[in-house]
Parts: sequence; structure tokens; C-alpha cells
Amino acid sequence: MAERIAFIGFGEAGQTISRGFAGDTKPAIRAYDILFGQPAGVPLEAAAKSLGVAQARDHVDAVREADLVLLTVTASSSLEAAKSCLPGLRKGQLFLDMNSVSPRRKIETAALVAPTGAAYVDVAVMAPAAPYLHKVPCLIGGPGAAALAPRAAALGMKMEFVSDEVGQASAIKMFRSIVVKGLEALLVESMTAAAEYRVEDRVLASLQETWPGIDWQKLSGTMIERVVRHGKRRAAEMREVSETLRSIGMEPTMAAATATRQQWVADLGLQVKSEDRATLVKAIREAMAR
Repeated sequence: MAERIAFIGFGEAGQTISRGFAGDTKPAIRAYDILFGQPAGVPLEAAAKSLGVAQARDHVDAVREADLVLLTVTASSSLEAAKSCLPGLRKGQLFLDMNSVSPRRKIETAALVAPTGAAYVDVAVMAPAAPYLHKVPCLIGGPGAAALAPRAAALGMKMEFVSDEVGQASAIKMFRSIVVKGLEALLVESMTAAAEYRVEDRVLASLQETWPGIDWQKLSGTMIERVVRHGKRRAAEMREVSETLRSIGMEPTMAAATATRQQWVADLGLQVKSEDRATLVKAIREAMAR
């Protein structure tokens, strides 16, 4: 029997994964987004229609008949969105929390879901979804993870089991992000400053000599583009990392600085669709000058 899937939140993640399903295993999909029915939700509704995704009236209507519930909302609204789903959840369902939030938030959400009988799954999305669609690499953990693994594989999804414990999958992603998103912020800062003196290529050549296994010319463009395109979301994720570090008694010196630089780029409001490092840095510098 085909899986019935519900998306709570139908922004970039929900649409991208749905697009992958539509071209592959074609499960029945239903979605709800709080913007449905509002002017800001028109593009989301159009995307749902084009993908053959049914639009639900509310959270409960979306999840009631689903086999798999995928929570793909903004990090700041994940807990409230999960609470809104609770009256529609039941035993036998798998509740996939795909949001980039702290392990502590995942544990709190799992505790809310447990009394409904639905099995909670902590999902850590480990790469940008766009190139992979529904096959984006994920780590999974929690009480529903073992049951999800074969079903996800049948749907063409790439989900690696980590643990029955909620929070470990998200912890791996979160603490990896200190390095990955930190490097993005470092390259933005380094290349933007280097451009002032027209020494970007020399800086990258020096990095190439120190770490010859990395194509620094290509990596710098790719990473700066990610910040330009997703800086607001990445800054929010790094603020979650910062709060997690504080909760274990560690000052988030690097994580907080990364959030600040990612947000700084987001606030420039750039609309540049390119992975060319020189093009991106020129746009950043022009925005700074304004």
C-alpha cells in the first residue's frame, strides 16, 4: 500500500521533497502551511497544485489520515506546530521532526508526541535539499527511527539510523554546523576583506598550498553563495547551536560569531544567483557601500 504523507509547513523543504516524490515513488501527499489562505501563501498554494499535493484545512486535517507526518516549518515555530498536530495524531503513525533545532527541543517535542501513540523520529537533514530532492542525506534517531528506515528506503529517501535516543542525530548535525557554517562565515569575511586589496586569489592560493586536497577557488564560491541565499535560516540555526552550548555551560564564542556574520549577509538583501566568488563578493561590497 502506498504511503500517505503529510507535510506541516510547505516552504522550500516541503516543496523540494514533494518534487522528488512526484518524479519517483509518487506517494499521496497532503500539506498544510499557516500561510495557506493568505496573500503571502499564494506561491505555496500554486506550488502544491503544480505538484499534485492536496491542501489541508489545518494541522489536524493534514495529519489525521497520514502514515508519515513530516514537520518542515521554521526552527522558531517547530514546537508550536507540533502542538497543533497533536489532536490528529494516532498510534501507527511516524512523526518526522525535520527541523534544524537543538537536541533539547527535539526531546521536548518527542515528549509531547509520545502520548498520542505516534512514534517520534528525530531527523537531521545533512545537506541542502535542492540538489537531492527527496533523496537528501539524513540521519535519524528516536523511538520511530528503526521502523522508518525500511519505509524511507522504499520511498527512495536516504536516511541513516543513528540511535533509538532522541537528540543524537540532531546533535551530530548541530555540532558539525559549528565547522561548516563557521567556515562559510570565515570565507565571506576573508574574501570580502581581501577584495579591498585585490588579493583574493593570493589568499586562496595560500590556503590551497596548506590544504591541497581542497579546491579553495570552488569552495569559496559555493560557501559564500549558501550564505547569500540562506543566511537568514543559517543564522537562526547557529543561534540554536549557541543556546545548546550555553545549556551545557559552554560560551558559544564561535557559534555566536557565525550567527552574526550569516545574519549580516542576510540583512544585505542580496538577490544574486551565482556560485562565482568574485560576483558574490562584488555584490556584497556594493551592498556595503550603500
